[in-house]
Amino acid sequence: MASTTPVRGAAPAGLTTLPDGTLLLDAVRKDPIAWLGAGHVARWGADSMILVKLLDAGQRLPVHAHPDDAFAATELASAHGKAEAWFILEPGDVYLGLRADIDRAGLARLVRTQDTTTLLRLLNKVAVAKNDSVTVPPGTLHAIGKSVLLAEVQQPSDLSILLEWEGFAVDGAAEGHLGLGFDRALEAVNIQATAPRQIGDLVRRAALEGPALPTFTKAWFRLDRTTSSAGYGPGFAIIIATEGSSRLISTAGTLNMAKGTTAVVPAATGPITVKTDGAALIARPPAA
Repeated sequence: MASTTPVRGAAPAGLTTLPDGTLLLDAVRKDPIAWLGAGHVARWGADSMILVKLLDAGQRLPVHAHPDDAFAATELASAHGKAEAWFILEPGDVYLGLRADIDRAGLARLVRTQDTTTLLRLLNKVAVAKNDSVTVPPGTLHAIGKSVLLAEVQQPSDLSILLEWEGFAVDGAAEGHLGLGFDRALEAVNIQATAPRQIGDLVRRAALEGPALPTFTKAWFRLDRTTSSAGYGPGFAIIIATEGSSRLISTAGTLNMAKGTTAVVPAATGPITVKTDGAALIARPPAA
């Protein structure tokens, strides 16, 4: 949603088209200050700095990880790695980080032999409830269970290192290593355990009102939730009405939003207020 990020190697797939038929990417490039704000453009140029998705897996997704900014820049000439965070809309299980350290040779062997049973058992299995949030730092191995519906905010890239593909409709052997070969791609994966204390820092229970994510994520993106009324200053924003009826109010007028409606808001709209009798999510890039 509100995507200026194409599917890797398959542009224009993945790009959002505005109601007038214009690609959002082209609109932002044509007038970045109107869309993103002067401060944002001064710091990051015409880069929206955020990508938002609604994800309904339908099946457990394969174990994978994403590179950080430094690896993406050095190895892939990419402006972004991929940190991401999930706001849980329907409950289930997710897998987050390793339960114990593993050496890279052992991890590579699991990938090469597609020993997915062992691979999945190595990960922390975490039951998540509606309105929980989960932060996934770059390099962290993770997977999403089949019953989970979530809203995802992430850095605007499409870079995934796929460790599992047996039984999934993807050619992981060819595509899972980002063209680097698995020996090099797996260097981007965190092979140290994610301890229970760290899981507690990454999984926020019942993120009901206000900021939905830990403070450290503000370097990557911002995500808020309101169940009543909340105001926000000028800036690029993506609003998702997740429950009940919502209204997006600005000097440009009022937009009524039924459950499931998404709105992309340019910075030139000015300050906005989101009012709801249910719940709404407000996703924004990092503050300039």
